[in-house]
Amino acid sequence: MNRPVRVMKFGGTSVGDASSIARAAQIVAQASREASLVVVVSAMRGVTNRLVAAATCAEAGDREEGAKLAGELRNQHEVALKSLIQAQERRTSVTSRLNEVLAEAQRLCEGTALLRELTPRSLDSISSLGERLSAPLVAGVLTELGVPAEPIDATELIVTDSHHGGAEPLRDKTRARSESRLRPLLQEGIVPVVTGFIGATPEGVLTTLGRGGSDYSATILGAALGADEVIIWTDVDGVLTADPRLVTDARTIPEISYREAAELAYFGAKVLHPKTLRAVMEAGIPVWIRNSFAPERSGTKITPQGPANGGGVKALTAMSDAALISVGGPGIVGVPDVVGRTFSTTAAVRANVLLISQSSSQNDICFIVSSADARRTVEALREEFSQDLAHHNVEHITLDPKIAIVAVVGENMRGIPGVAGRTFSALGRDNVNIIAIAQGSSESNISFVVDRDSMESALMAAHREFNLGAARAGSE
Repeated sequence: MNRPVRVMKFGGTSVGDASSIARAAQIVAQASREASLVVVVSAMRGVTNRLVAAATCAEAGDREEGAKLAGELRNQHEVALKSLIQAQERRTSVTSRLNEVLAEAQRLCEGTALLRELTPRSLDSISSLGERLSAPLVAGVLTELGVPAEPIDATELIVTDSHHGGAEPLRDKTRARSESRLRPLLQEGIVPVVTGFIGATPEGVLTTLGRGGSDYSATILGAALGADEVIIWTDVDGVLTADPRLVTDARTIPEISYREAAELAYFGAKVLHPKTLRAVMEAGIPVWIRNSFAPERSGTKITPQGPANGGGVKALTAMSDAALISVGGPGIVGVPDVVGRTFSTTAAVRANVLLISQSSSQNDICFIVSSADARRTVEALREEFSQDLAHHNVEHITLDPKIAIVAVVGENMRGIPGVAGRTFSALGRDNVNIIAIAQGSSESNISFVVDRDSMESALMAAHREFNLGAARAGSE
């Protein structure tokens, strides 16, 4: 029988402990009755952070941390294992897989401590271990429930370039590998449980897709298999109109377009990894965001066009982990290719530019980068423009680390009169000062920069102005 194919991804909170894994396994067992499933799993709660911390300690020469961490991880996973898997043979098989990975963790940390060097390749290997512990455990629990399952390392499936820490998939090779490895299992009724976040170069060297990259893994595999849909199970009800920790009447959006969801993810909405939708856009595969702790709720469906009546402001998001860099002075009008030099220098230090604003007189260029990239970007710019600074052609290159970006997101906003005016009038009424503004040509985003202390006020003012809480409450 030709059954639909669905890819289901379970994030760290959804496989965080024994009870969460049991809940996720029940969701998979129920869904497997009507569809062929590929399951993608993250590491258990807190594991990746602890692995990265152990790697950092090892780089400083701490040879004990690897052994200590292996013991802690063994205990965490064995507690879940004993609670969830009763069949002795199955428990022994999973334990053997876990022991192999834990031994590797200890070896990698000892090697790092010995050399006192943590290369990007080594960090990828260490930080990927959490998913490699999680997948055999989840597969074992599914088999215990009567759902045939097999753990699979994504290094067998997702072929990437060699950019460690943020690798990009090679689509054709990934499709060929995934079809060859996964399709036979699906035809036999076996659920592959795949490690999220991980890939490998064509030569087989392990890479990672970047922190939070398990979402991306799911859509990469969904596109490679031509899946009917991808479901991302997390700990929230879907894509919300704003962060509920900052805006109390935020509501779930039933349906949203690829472009809107991508804008929200790019500007800090934690529910989705920024690269997630890249893989499925061409194929038009719908992506669901659903809550594994409340699977009865329908969540948010992300589709190519969104709902038929989808114009107007849909949601707000904000990013406080950012810094404003300004390059300016009256003399920069005469500096050759100042814009090109500014952004080629920024690109050379691999800083991701989140927003750009330039005055019409060209006296100032300001742009936003993540806080982690800010200091090295400023240092590189000061070196690039050292002669211009010395001759006062460029008067300043400054850094403001205490800012936030707020983005107003919705489809075809440019065709709806007054959106920008209403936004900034609402902020003015609440005495929120705007530092910089940028509206993209995509027609689906108006972004502005405010003091970090004003971020919450800005969100509440805009959310109230567009009645997002009331509008969404009626549509749920």
